[in-house]
Amino acid sequence: MSSKNKTEVLIDGKIYTMSGYESEEYLQRVATYLNNKISEIKNMDGYHRLSSDLQAILLNLNTADDYFKAKKQADNLENELAEKDKELYEIKHELISEQIKLESTERALASLQEEATDYQKRIVQLETQLDNMKSRK
Repeated sequence: MSSKNKTEVLIDGKIYTMSGYESEEYLQRVATYLNNKISEIKNMDGYHRLSSDLQAILLNLNTADDYFKAKKQADNLENELAEKDKELYEIKHELISEQIKLESTERALASLQEEATDYQKRIVQLETQLDNMKSRK
């Protein structure tokens, strides 16, 4: 198990110590996100007239909204990836099937070419026999 990291972060003008198993850089990114969200909400009309409880709820609602939108986007991307994986599997399956058909056709072609060569040899033999029979007459 990795060790816990601690780092001091600045959130809404106050210094907090954050700790977690994630990297210090990650913890700083979380704090930066939260600071940006707080700044965004503070710029909303009427924010300063709200009680601190309502301000906190507004922050939580906006953060939850971001989370659900990001989750929906991630779910959509996962579904798209699953569809692409399925398409890729089908294409690979089709490719293998076509390769098998091609190999079968190539074998059939080789067999027909061999048969054609045999017929050509037989024609030459028959023509030779015919010529021999004509020359005897």
